[in-house]
Amino acid sequence: MSVGVTPPVLKPLKLSCTNSDCENDRHCFLQKTQKPRPHGGPCRHCGKALVDFAKVQSRSLADVESTFSALGSEWIRHEFWERPFDQRAINHAKRKGKRAMIDVEAAKRIRQSVGKPRHPREGKQTPYEGNVLFYAQHSVAACCRRCVEYWHGIPGGAPLSEESIQYLSALVVRYIEKRLPDLNDQPMKVPPIRRARAEQVIHG
Repeated sequence: MSVGVTPPVLKPLKLSCTNSDCENDRHCFLQKTQKPRPHGGPCRHCGKALVDFAKVQSRSLADVESTFSALGSEWIRHEFWERPFDQRAINHAKRKGKRAMIDVEAAKRIRQSVGKPRHPREGKQTPYEGNVLFYAQHSVAACCRRCVEYWHGIPGGAPLSEESIQYLSALVVRYIEKRLPDLNDQPMKVPPIRRARAEQVIHG
C-alpha cells in the first residue's frame, strides 16, 4: 500500500479473535478454554487442522514467509494483513519515518504491550487502529500474551525473554516493510487531521 494514497473512511471495527469464515478458508485456531490451554490446534468452528504449529513455533525467521502464510489462514490475522490503514496510523508512520519505526518503535511497542507476564488490560492492550504497529501486532499474533502463546508457543506467566522480544519485533518489522514499502526513511511533517480537513473544506 502506498503511503501517499488516502485510505477510505472505515466503519467501526467489530472484530474478535474467535471470528471465522470457514467457507472462505479464514479460520479461528484459538482453542476453547482448557487448563492447560493447548498451543494452537484445529479450527474451533470447522475442526480443520490447517496449521503446522510445531513449525510456526520453531520461530525461524529464515522461514518467515511460511509463518506469515499460516497466520493469514486465521480470520483475525488476515483482516489486519488486508485492511487499509486509517489516516491517523498513516500520519503517525510518516511522522516517525521507517527507520525509527523499524529500529526503535517496533521493539519498544512489544516490550510495553506484551513484555510483562500480564498487562493490566490483558487482551485489550493493543487497539485496532491509530498506529501501524497495532495492525502489525494483530497480524503477527503479538497483540496479547494469549495470542503470543497459542501461535508462537511462548508461555505466559513470565516476562518475555530478550530473544522472544527480538523475534516478535522482527515479525512486526517484516510486516511494516511489506505493507509500507514506500514509507520515507526519515520523519516527515504531516499536518494534523483536523487542520487538513478544515483546509479541504475551505478549498473544496
